[in-house]
Amino acid sequence: MNRDRIYFLLLNIGHFLDHLFMLIFATVAALALYREWNIGYAELLAYATPGFFAFGLFSLPAGWLADRWSRDGMMVVFFIGIGLVSVATGFAMQPIQIGIGLFAIGIFGAIYHPVGLAVVTMKWKNTGMRIAANGVWGNLGVASAALITGFMIDNGGWRLAFILPGILSVFVGLAYLKLRLSDIREEQNQSPPKRVKSGDKTSADYRTLLWRVSAIVFLTTAVSSIIFQSTTFALPKIFGERLQGLAAQFAQWANGTSMVGEGDVATFVGSLAFIVFAVASIAQLVVGSMLDRYGPRRVFMTVALLQLVFFLAMPGLTDGPAFLVALGFMLGAFGQIPINDYMIGKMASGSHRARIYGVRYVIAFSVLALTLPLIAYVYEFHGFDTLFYILATAALVILCAVAALPKRLPTPDTVPQPAE
Repeated sequence: MNRDRIYFLLLNIGHFLDHLFMLIFATVAALALYREWNIGYAELLAYATPGFFAFGLFSLPAGWLADRWSRDGMMVVFFIGIGLVSVATGFAMQPIQIGIGLFAIGIFGAIYHPVGLAVVTMKWKNTGMRIAANGVWGNLGVASAALITGFMIDNGGWRLAFILPGILSVFVGLAYLKLRLSDIREEQNQSPPKRVKSGDKTSADYRTLLWRVSAIVFLTTAVSSIIFQSTTFALPKIFGERLQGLAAQFAQWANGTSMVGEGDVATFVGSLAFIVFAVASIAQLVVGSMLDRYGPRRVFMTVALLQLVFFLAMPGLTDGPAFLVALGFMLGAFGQIPINDYMIGKMASGSHRARIYGVRYVIAFSVLALTLPLIAYVYEFHGFDTLFYILATAALVILCAVAALPKRLPTPDTVPQPAE
């Protein structure tokens, strides 16, 4: 494997770890801590909220530092920093301590998306497929959070779910540093890119179109973040409530006995969540290929419609039907992820790309953080069926917004020149 492929592989592993770290607590809270610390699920979510705010708010300074200092240097900080604070979080003895640990994980986790995606969209061609492949790794991190944490809860305790991935991340960071050290030095020695004054070369129509597409990108970023956070964070709890019969049948089959332990159910719930996340991640590869062929408008509308249908179908379902419908709306939730990143990668100039991704992820992850209290409130007073209706409404908003996208995106290399 050549250096270029190793480079892309390490960036993909980074995306995997980023989402893994951010969702370990979702399964820990749903399946372990509410019993061990005798704290309700809704109350536990409050300790995760500051971490998700940090995950969003620190994206902008991370992108700015990457553009001003070094993208590869920031990636090293990400790997080693998030690994060390995750290990420390595994030793938390009180809710406030785990809340502080999750906040620190959010700070370092904020580095990946504006920096890693800027590298991916600038270094390689076939942007749609590259973003999609990178996104699949992130989705597998989401999926593995439920699987690995459920397994750790049953076979060593929830603390190992923080400690072992943390140690792995530190070693990956050292490998990344070794691979990219010469490039980091070269990047630091280079003078900052010169800013090209655009003057009045852009037409009024072009600027209007650019603002319209940007508004749609940031609106759909916010609304789709509600869908993504609600589905990925709450799915272990949803499955824990609605797939008990299915999980028990799997456990019986695996153990060869009618006696099913409580710990066995945690592992199987995590496994079922992993299956849904892993299969749904394939949607990103399909979407990435379609983006390069058909553009974002048609693809985005199809994905939004898919979500709308399956969210409306989910209320009241349990076991097998609930599992299949959950797979359907997760295909839509994961499939939409690369679309806005694709549009930003096409429209943004290279020297500012990390910062623009930073703005995108400040919006996305701030909404992710605000969604946690929403999940807690809806679950506490109305139940998950109401949440599914809310998510169906969000999908409808996306569908209407995307209908206003142009067939062709405005890009820096297609700026219309003024008539002479």
